[in-house]
Amino acid sequence: MRFLVYDRLLGIGDDYWIEDDHGNKVFLVDGKAMRLRDTWELKDAQGRVLIDIHQKMFALRDTMVIERAGEPLARIKRKRLSLLRNHYRVTLADGTELDVSGKILDREFAVEYDGELLAVVSRRWLTLRDTYGVDVVRDDADPALLIALTVCVIHLAEKEREDD
Repeated sequence: MRFLVYDRLLGIGDDYWIEDDHGNKVFLVDGKAMRLRDTWELKDAQGRVLIDIHQKMFALRDTMVIERAGEPLARIKRKRLSLLRNHYRVTLADGTELDVSGKILDREFAVEYDGELLAVVSRRWLTLRDTYGVDVVRDDADPALLIALTVCVIHLAEKEREDD
């Protein structure tokens, strides 16, 4: 499954659609303006909220939290002792850990579980400069979760770059 994301991404209060590779609108990222923390909702094409995304308020390191139906689903933060600056750890609610690494700001990175590829985020396949793809490799993977992880990781990397 391949999804296309238009890179006007991540302005607080901005809404944008994510399309499948046939041009159908699949997910709406609904940015919530005027909040104390960075917040988004990932909605389906009918407007139902699938996932809530927000920044954790009181954390030593920037952390994003993903929830589904009010229940914690995942936490994302930069790896503590990573020599690579663009290396993030995702801890799912059941304790499973996913690894996200690559050139995050260039939209060239992978999401892996225990060395197995789950998704690839890339601009390489596309001709439009301001578009990147999220290619979900495994059929049993949760596309909404992987899209939400992509939103979080890019936001954290951009925020870190602004703080430098």
